[in-house]
Amino acid sequence: MMTLDAVEGKVRIKGIVGGRGFVRRLADMGLIPGKVVEVVSKGPPIVVRVMDSEIAIGRGIAKKILVEVLK
Repeated sequence: MMTLDAVEGKVRIKGIVGGRGFVRRLADMGLIPGKVVEVVSKGPPIVVRVMDSEIAIGRGIAKKILVEVLK
C-alpha cells in the first residue's frame, strides 16, 4: 500500500497509522478512511483537496496516511 506523500492525483484513503488523538485530528480535517482526496501539490507542504477545501499537511503526517491511487 502507498502513503499519501508518495502519490499525485486522486486517491482513496485506506487507513491511518496512529493513535486515537491523531486519527481524530485528521478526521476533523475530513481525512477519513474511504474518503477520496486529490493531491494538489507535493510541497512542502503537501496540499490535498478534500471536497471544497485545500489542506496543507507535513510530510511526516502524509507518511502515516495509507492510500489507493484511483484511475
